[in-house]
Amino acid sequence: MIKAVIFDIDNTMYSFDKANKAAMAALGAYAKEQFGMEFEETERLVKKCMDIVTERTGENCAALHNRLLRFQCFLEEIGCADYRKALEMYHVYWDTILEVMEPEPGLISLMKRLKDKGIRIGIGSDMTAYIQYKKLEKLGALSYLDFLVTSEEAGAEKPTPRFFELCLKKAGCAPGECVFIGDSLKKDVAGPSALGMVGTHYHPAYDRDEVVYQGEVYPVITSFEEYLSGEGQEEE
Repeated sequence: MIKAVIFDIDNTMYSFDKANKAAMAALGAYAKEQFGMEFEETERLVKKCMDIVTERTGENCAALHNRLLRFQCFLEEIGCADYRKALEMYHVYWDTILEVMEPEPGLISLMKRLKDKGIRIGIGSDMTAYIQYKKLEKLGALSYLDFLVTSEEAGAEKPTPRFFELCLKKAGCAPGECVFIGDSLKKDVAGPSALGMVGTHYHPAYDRDEVVYQGEVYPVITSFEEYLSGEGQEEE
């Protein structure tokens, strides 16, 4: 019997890819106005700074996602010491994400259904806590949650076992009674499954209800609306 369902956020509860495209366009317009940079150069430099910050912070901590650190690095790379612009770039990027993001179809209805059935609802997400809280607020999901885990709090990124151990501690149930739903096969499916949780792949472009990853078969959710209407409910 399923007692808890844990959702990843980005590219699971909403389309990060779509929102990020809009945010990068806004950031490109800012860089064009402030630094005279073409979009392609801005995009290349942002990617370079992402790699630099990852190298500086390490690959297993939430700080590697910190856009303020990336934009600080951006200014360092172009020789600009006006660090007010790092804050401006941060807000251009994230304010655009928050403006355009929308919950995946059926997500909120599914959360309501789970809540009505007495199933605990959690979040298990890489990233720093503050911006993930802002996303959940925009999505209208905060009021349905029983617990949250971010890699900032866990001190490790998915799929490190300690991340999922904290998820299970907060869920208050056995691993086999906990479903973890996310878009990354490595982080959100194989990772929690290694601890006995029910790792479930969210991928709206799939046309099947199972996926094979590293020789193991995992369930797939292609639509929260269909899942809500009955598919995948047998576990409950």
